[in-house]
Amino acid sequence: MTGPALEITGLNKRFGGLPVTRDVTITVAPGERRLIIGPNGAGKTTLFNQITGDLRPDSGSIRLFGEELVKVKTSTRVAKGLSRTYQILTLFPQDTLRHNVVLSLLGLRGVRWNPWISLSGRRDLFALAEEALASVGLGDGGTRLVGETSYGERRRLELAMALAQRPKVLLLDEPLAGLSQNERNGVSELLTTIPRDVAIVMIEHDMDVALAFAEQITVLHFGQVIVQGTRADVVADPRTREIYLGE
Repeated sequence: MTGPALEITGLNKRFGGLPVTRDVTITVAPGERRLIIGPNGAGKTTLFNQITGDLRPDSGSIRLFGEELVKVKTSTRVAKGLSRTYQILTLFPQDTLRHNVVLSLLGLRGVRWNPWISLSGRRDLFALAEEALASVGLGDGGTRLVGETSYGERRRLELAMALAQRPKVLLLDEPLAGLSQNERNGVSELLTTIPRDVAIVMIEHDMDVALAFAEQITVLHFGQVIVQGTRADVVADPRTREIYLGE
């Protein structure tokens, strides 16, 4: 595919009198690894929520491979190749890992509207779920209940659910949050295995991991893009140290 994978232009959103994104413009190339950083309250998750359709921007444009998304519902955006994980895990703890992935796949298929369908009979969905779990190192644990797993395994499960949808652009909202150092290392290595036909935009506060991962970095502050560029450009910019690192 030619042109940007994700193109955000002049995005604005206010909650009452409070601006949460202000004229945000970001262009992500196909296969790019993009990092979004900024202090708490900078508008990072709010930006993701607008990209996915959980929030409607007041003005601006969001294009996925050239197609405008602002008026497109969330489920359609997912079907077009946009997927995400959340800062706060959104799983079904009393279901198995495999069934959680199957439910994420079901959302992309018309059979979800058929009340007579037997989900247990959809071997194709369960096969895809097993494949996704194996890709994140959970291939042997598909029949376990989510509530019986560690927090790190749940993070991997959420990633499996997103990858199972075959995204072209994957948004990761703090995928390392709450993990031990060993779990962080494992998930960080896992991210490097995601194929290059998937562009990744990641919000993360673990700077060592994030900077090693990112090719391009966007710094947000009070909803505005303050600095944008390569790792070297952003780390060297005094505005990054002043705004994000507190120097």
